[in-house]
Amino acid sequence: MPPPDPTPTFSLVGQMLRAPEEIARVLNSLVMRGEPIISDLGGGKLPFRSRLRFVDPARAYIIVELSPDDAANKALLARPRATFHAEPGGWRVEFAAANPTPTSPNEGAAGIRLRFPEIVAGHRRRADERAPAPQRQALHCVIDAAGVMPFDGTMENVSKGGIGFLQYDPAISLEPGTVLKGCRIENPSGESIVVDMEVRYSQLMDLEDGKQVQSSGCRFLNLSPEETARIEQLFGLKP
Repeated sequence: MPPPDPTPTFSLVGQMLRAPEEIARVLNSLVMRGEPIISDLGGGKLPFRSRLRFVDPARAYIIVELSPDDAANKALLARPRATFHAEPGGWRVEFAAANPTPTSPNEGAAGIRLRFPEIVAGHRRRADERAPAPQRQALHCVIDAAGVMPFDGTMENVSKGGIGFLQYDPAISLEPGTVLKGCRIENPSGESIVVDMEVRYSQLMDLEDGKQVQSSGCRFLNLSPEETARIEQLFGLKP
């Protein structure tokens, strides 16, 4: 069996990989490159910094190295699942994995075993990816209003291609592939629209005032022409 290719030949830009063989190929490239991976625990206050050590050929589990920070190791092991990201070669890879447990003695150096991820998301900032947008007021959004635990945030930088950016409490973590149901976007005059969105990727951001927020790139789902026009009107997009 040939060794894993450290340089994937397919583009990850804007993709959500769900096929196990494609996910394994991306993860193995991170192993071969020795790329650092990070999980922002505690709203970014306790980052778990590590490397992906092993990807099970049967695609049942992965193993990550222990972090030098013992508190971060304990925090990760106390969670049912965690989201990790790496940034090799200018592109960002994000995946979530569940059931973190300490490795057994017969698995080599101490590490943490997790279930094989179901989704890998890829994103790259490119000059031609999105047209420059004029500064516009961010609109209030009740996120996942039709879900179990809705929460407040803002929606901004919406493109005509159906992509927008949510900003919300850094203590909340949204995994790639999460579908947010019935999100209600409101402008100051009281006009609103209710839409479903799919999370493409998330990252912590520092604002100019020093505060930190979680920012998620999201894709609007199943918009009708009327809803598309309504969103463009709310955000002041040119026809």
